[in-house]
Amino acid sequence: MQHRNVPSPIQRLICIGMIAVLTGLPATVRAAAEAPLQLASALGLGDPDEPGIRADTLTPLEIGYAPIHPATIDLTAPSDNLWDRIRNGFAMTNLNDDLVLHYQQWYQNRPNALRNMVERSRPYLFHIVEELEARGMPTELALLPMVESSFNPMAHSPAKASGLWQFIPATGKRFNLEQNWWQDERRDVVASTNAALDYLQTIYDMHGDWHLALASYNWGEGAVKRAVDKNEARGLPADYASLKMPNETRHYVPKLQALKNIFGNPALLARLNLPQIPNSPYFTTLEMPQPMDVKTAARLANMSLEEFRQLNPSHNRPIIKADTAVVLPADKLEVFHQNLQNHRAPLSQWQAYTVTSPERIDQIASRFGASTAELIQANGLPGNVRLAAGSRLLVPGDGTPESLHRLLAGDGSPIIIQAEPRGRKGKSVRDTKAGGKKIQSTRSGAKKAAGGNRKPAAKSTGKAKAPVKKAPAKR
Repeated sequence: MQHRNVPSPIQRLICIGMIAVLTGLPATVRAAAEAPLQLASALGLGDPDEPGIRADTLTPLEIGYAPIHPATIDLTAPSDNLWDRIRNGFAMTNLNDDLVLHYQQWYQNRPNALRNMVERSRPYLFHIVEELEARGMPTELALLPMVESSFNPMAHSPAKASGLWQFIPATGKRFNLEQNWWQDERRDVVASTNAALDYLQTIYDMHGDWHLALASYNWGEGAVKRAVDKNEARGLPADYASLKMPNETRHYVPKLQALKNIFGNPALLARLNLPQIPNSPYFTTLEMPQPMDVKTAARLANMSLEEFRQLNPSHNRPIIKADTAVVLPADKLEVFHQNLQNHRAPLSQWQAYTVTSPERIDQIASRFGASTAELIQANGLPGNVRLAAGSRLLVPGDGTPESLHRLLAGDGSPIIIQAEPRGRKGKSVRDTKAGGKKIQSTRSGAKKAAGGNRKPAAKSTGKAKAPVKKAPAKR
């Protein structure tokens, strides 16, 4: 008798399941209804050729399986990491030369300096990126304060450039940044960012090239235009790499490109152990409802004075005027309003004082129980000067709105008149401070700025200064 190799019942059941999965059959396989004899045999209910249970009376067996769904990644969802968002907005043409490689290596060899710079950028970077995207500008520009100030809002240079974006006084005034006794908006995070992006867009529209716009930001748009016109008149290329320019400007764009190369490379960021920045607002703004001490505002927001000044570095005096915008961490706004509502003490511990007869600062300080240094700093004075009658300044006091009204009225500046000292022959030496501005009689006038924002490197605590490498000679 010839024996046939008949599959076992278990083997048949496995085959049915595999066929259902591989062929995409419905999850419920009613095999008994469609092939009752085969199913009965597979289940070991008897050979269909032998008597026993009738296969056509069996209840159909439902075989179910869990469908396989591959994991789906939403590539349109915003990243929690701000570096990803910045990277996605890169739009400038890359600059490739030896200077870029030099500065990239220089930064990479100083990961601690990079980490410090990233930590300083944490309160400001999201706002800058938001503004750039709203204007349709390249997000590489969010890295520019790293070149300008290492993201130190108090950075200043010998050329009197100040703030994150290093505005010199003339350019700051041109773009409506207030610079007075009370406040210097070149150090205001919101105002200076708005002005910087206005300026960058203006010079980009002039040149149609971001590298030339950046050169103009450093050197001055007039100087760059003359260099471009000169090359074009000679039939020479007029791009950034081909122009003759100061050494500082020659190295300016390569520094930004080097930072772009670093922050545009996630693997390199991880290797350098650079921290991520949350892709969410760090701060919000509000207007002061009434005059308030800087210390009081910080206390009401449950912030340290240092943290408050970091977000509000533009205030020159210990008092913030009413209707002046201040910056608070987003999670501190509600607690500020609650504490202000419950606050019963005076909001300011300063008052206005009018000098009735010539006297020195130390004499005034003694009368009001303050130190000479405290009054000098509070009023921005050059030293222990002798003030003439009619001068008005800040001194410790009850801080009621009425006592500050005269000081805060008008142009918002105090009147500081330094009593005229006498020369050897009895002639007066004129040195007056009026309306918060010092006026000196002199024939030598300051030279007007040639435009742009060119200035020596900003002084910034803890900043590692990149060396200036001599550019390769053009052949």
